Amino acid sequence: MSLSPEMLWSGLGWPLIRLILFICLGLLAGNIVEGLRWTRAMGRLATPLIRAGRLKDISGASFALAFFSGVAANSMLSEAYEKGDISDRELVVSNLFNSLPTYFLHMPTVFFIAAPFIGSVAFVYVGLTFIAAIIRTGAIVLWGRLTLPPETCCPDVLSRLKEQEPNSLTGILGKALKRLRKRLPRVIFITVPIYVTFFFLRHYGVFTAFQSYMSEHLSFLGWIDPQVFGIIAFSLAAEFTAGLAAAGSLLGAGTLEPHSIVLALMAGNILSTPMRALRHQLPYYAGIFRGRMALKLIVYNQALRAVSLLFVGVTYFAVTC
Repeated sequence: MSLSPEMLWSGLGWPLIRLILFICLGLLAGNIVEGLRWTRAMGRLATPLIRAGRLKDISGASFALAFFSGVAANSMLSEAYEKGDISDRELVVSNLFNSLPTYFLHMPTVFFIAAPFIGSVAFVYVGLTFIAAIIRTGAIVLWGRLTLPPETCCPDVLSRLKEQEPNSLTGILGKALKRLRKRLPRVIFITVPIYVTFFFLRHYGVFTAFQSYMSEHLSFLGWIDPQVFGIIAFSLAAEFTAGLAAAGSLLGAGTLEPHSIVLALMAGNILSTPMRALRHQLPYYAGIFRGRMALKLIVYNQALRAVSLLFVGVTYFAVTC
């Protein structure tokens, strides 16, 4: 089937240009929102959660600092651990507890990257990951409550957060533009070839042929749309942006239902756990904690994250399918 210039422009050219424009705006908006420290409002949750989890003052201080810098927060925990101020168990609980502010720190950027690709579906996907983060936090607080000795002191979280606020709007905008220039080329490098590839695969009937093959030879998988595997594969082979690019291409063409997009992205998120641990967390944690403890914290973090996402994903599947 031949492609006319009109088909290329309407089906590939203009949608791709529009997507890149919205990606630029989304990245800039996400960085500005992060710079404005909107997460300071979430600091109000810290004190009752710290008390409920029976964490020490150093753990509470690390939690407050994690709203702005995961490296600084974990360095504080590592130093306290080396001094013997906190035990192995409290280090693990405190490190896991910091996953909530870390999630809120990056959530604006994640949403503003996802929205240009999958539109309103981004609300559902980010909402599900938010629910998973809340579940993780509840489990961690309960674990601390049941296993740690009672503590009577808690840090003044709001004061610590106020100390970390930015100085000026100019500084926030400058930092946002700097991060945009750094990240945008990488996003475009991933997005453009994947979007173009999916356009031609769909146009020349590759997905249709694959679905026919599955229905004939793999009947037990016939209920799964083969295009979902493409999203998962790109999420595993590259990174989150690649899976979004694939999902956006299919959603824009109307060949995949929104709930299938969400499930595919959730599956890719869960299955990419080992790769994420090796690519991102291992170098980062190895530079802060000693070898065995770094590995232990990575395993706990990624295992809890995967389990919470799996629980939320299965629940969403049961409700929507």
